[in-house]
Amino acid sequence: MDEYSSKPGFFERLVNRISGEVPDTEEEVLQTLREAHERQVFDADTLQYLENVLDFADLEVRDAMITRSQMDVIKIEDPLDKIIAYIIDTTHSRFPVIGEDKDEILGILHAKDLLKYWGRSEHFQLEQILRPAVFVPEGKSLSTLLKEFREQRNHMAIVVDEYGGTSGLVTFEDVIEPIFGDIEDEFDEDDSADNISAVSAERFRVNAVTEIEDINVFFGTDYSDDEVDTIGGLVIQELGHMPVRGEKITIGKLNFTVAKADARRLQTLMVTVKNNAH
Repeated sequence: MDEYSSKPGFFERLVNRISGEVPDTEEEVLQTLREAHERQVFDADTLQYLENVLDFADLEVRDAMITRSQMDVIKIEDPLDKIIAYIIDTTHSRFPVIGEDKDEILGILHAKDLLKYWGRSEHFQLEQILRPAVFVPEGKSLSTLLKEFREQRNHMAIVVDEYGGTSGLVTFEDVIEPIFGDIEDEFDEDDSADNISAVSAERFRVNAVTEIEDINVFFGTDYSDDEVDTIGGLVIQELGHMPVRGEKITIGKLNFTVAKADARRLQTLMVTVKNNAH
């Protein structure tokens, strides 16, 4: 057992191979890796991944979770047509299903499980296709959760606080993004797609980097680009803070809903034209 426990770990083997010495502290490991990058042993992306892995060991679920207020959920009594419309709007593939409120999680809906009801909505019963929800505490380490996700082939967990209430959710993508950066969900819109794309006759998906000039041409608006260049910049300016997913604001004739955002940037907006009917 002693022989096994004394085996060098991944970073020890890597650094020993680079420098011939075993570092004593994490800072020494980082310094050795950076020196190896300067000697072109590996490229900048690899260095970033290795640094992220070192940081990952200190992260907990609360550091990566989507907060309760940002959770997109489906109510158990929602009819099939409303659920499908919501899936299209939010572009997710999995949803917590709730009862009275977000503290009552009844299960997880996988969007693909609705396919069996195509053309036969009269047989739809949401409770019959729910997957069991997995619950994890805020303080669980991300490395432990990642191992559990892989072993259980699970992709989503509900995060609970010390009192058992729902404080958010965390997905497999949320867990690995601290290492690899932003990971797109399988239903996420391709960033290479047009900056403005129609989801329906009344609703449009708009990349936040779309220039205000293009917005004005497309929607017939007259937003000023004197202070900001993009529609995302205008929304942030009007709100006065970095928005979170689900946040809404009306500017002139357009209604904006934040569809995708993180702590650093606003990425995608859902846009509808304000109804001027009396």
